[in-house]
Parts: sequence; structure tokens; C-alpha cells
Amino acid sequence: MTPSARGHLAMLLFSALVAGSFSLGALAANEIAPAALNAVRFLIAACVIGAAAMATTGLPRSAARAPWRYVILGGLFAIYFVLMFEALKTAAPVSTAAVFTLTPIMTAGFGYVLLRQVTTARMAVALSIGAVGAVWVIFRGDVSAFLRFQIGQGEILYFGGCVAHAIYTPMVRKLNRGEPAVVFTFGMLVAGFVILTIYGWSDIVATDWMALPMIVWAAVVYLALFASAATFVLLQYATLNLPSAKVMAYTYLVPSWVICWEIGMGHGMPNGVILLGVLMTVLALLMLLRRED
Repeated sequence: MTPSARGHLAMLLFSALVAGSFSLGALAANEIAPAALNAVRFLIAACVIGAAAMATTGLPRSAARAPWRYVILGGLFAIYFVLMFEALKTAAPVSTAAVFTLTPIMTAGFGYVLLRQVTTARMAVALSIGAVGAVWVIFRGDVSAFLRFQIGQGEILYFGGCVAHAIYTPMVRKLNRGEPAVVFTFGMLVAGFVILTIYGWSDIVATDWMALPMIVWAAVVYLALFASAATFVLLQYATLNLPSAKVMAYTYLVPSWVICWEIGMGHGMPNGVILLGVLMTVLALLMLLRRED
């Protein structure tokens, strides 16, 4: 299997794992402060990834050069996750997942600014179709709501987080100096944990950790091991082997995966009008994954 094919496989798994964070996160969002939850999940993920790095590539001293790189990347992801959980207090999982699908079109723009990665005409059309599908889901297929621009506070907050995520993807390639994905991820997680601990110290101290509902701990474990440690490595690997816009194209699958998660958790299916927007995002993914030749 070529590095490019492995990059695509990594992003397919990435999209499925990320989708779970929306459904589980929505159940835990109102039980704990976002900064406190994410500080713990970054700590657990850093321990797991650090152990994996020691067991495989090791942690070379050269990886500690220019630590400001990890501060930038960790800060971007800290912003993303805090705003995500603030959003999930009021926004539905499928709706926030739809906002997430706006990330590729923003990533394409930042990819050009930071890396001069050019978006072809077909990719631009696909990104536009995906954006329209995302907006359709965000406004729940209500054209009058779109014309009045009635959008929830949660979706607005999460859009800000997605901007940070869109910058993160091309920034990984720009700042990486040959470090293996697992080592680079470890540095980002440590930096993110420090930033979140400083920012959310009052929330961390105020949280009654022993009295938290079981769903919070289930969400923390899932987020740390699967939606953080695993997805960070998958994203870093794919970013180093695929163009940024194609990496983030897989976010178009997230609403479909979220629907599967919601059905599996007994929350039912969204109505057919919303599914039309989801189908548009899947079409955009298929267009983006076609070879340019």
C-alpha cells in the first residue's frame, strides 16, 4: 500500500472516530466545564502517545528544537476543543458535525496562504457543494431560517473552533521538521495540556471529580484514547502524505458517521430534509478523492 493510500485509510478511520466525540460529547458537555474536561483528556492522551513514542521511535532530543511550534499547534487544538464543548451544550450533534464540514473549504484557503497549495477547479466545486450541504444541515433545511440567518449560539461558537482546526492542518506540515507523527503529536499534546491547565485552572479546581456521572468518564476516556491520541496521529500522518484540502475532505463523512452513532445510541434518525444536506457532503467527498488526472 502506497503512503498516499495509507493516508486515505488513516482519514477514513479518523472521520469515524471524530464522529463519536460529537455524540458522546453532547451527553457530557453540561456535566463538566469544557476546559477541565479537555485538560484531562489531553493529559491522558499525552501519556498514551508518549508511551507509544518511547516504545517505537523514541523521543529524540532534536524534537525539542523550537518548542514554540508545539505551543502554536497545541493552542490551536485547545481553542478548537474548548469551543466544541461549549457548542455542544446547546447545539445538536448532527448540526455541529455539519459545521465541522465547513473546515475543508477554510483549510484550502489556509493551505494556499501557508503552503501555496493550489486548489483545482474541480476541488473548488466539490468544496462548494460540501459547504452548501453543511449549511443546509445547520439550518435544518429551513430556507426561511437561512434567509433570516437564524443560527444557534452553539453553531456560532463551534465555527470559531473550526477556523482554528482549519489553520492547524496546513500548519502541521509547515512546522514539522522531519519528526515522526507520534513524536510531533506528543509535543502538541503536552503543550495543549499546559495551555488548558493554565486557562482552566479555576474550573479544574472547582470540579468535584469523584461526583461526576459515569457518562463523563466514559466520554473522557473515549475522547482521550480514540478522539485525541488516535486521531491526532492519524491526522498528522495523513497531513504529511496528502494535500491539506484532501485531508480535510474526510470531514464531509463526519455527519454521516454521527447519524450512525446517534442511531446506535437510540436517538433516532434526522428527517429526510436534513439527510439531503448530508448526501451533498458525501458527494463532495467523492469528488475530492478523485485523481486529478
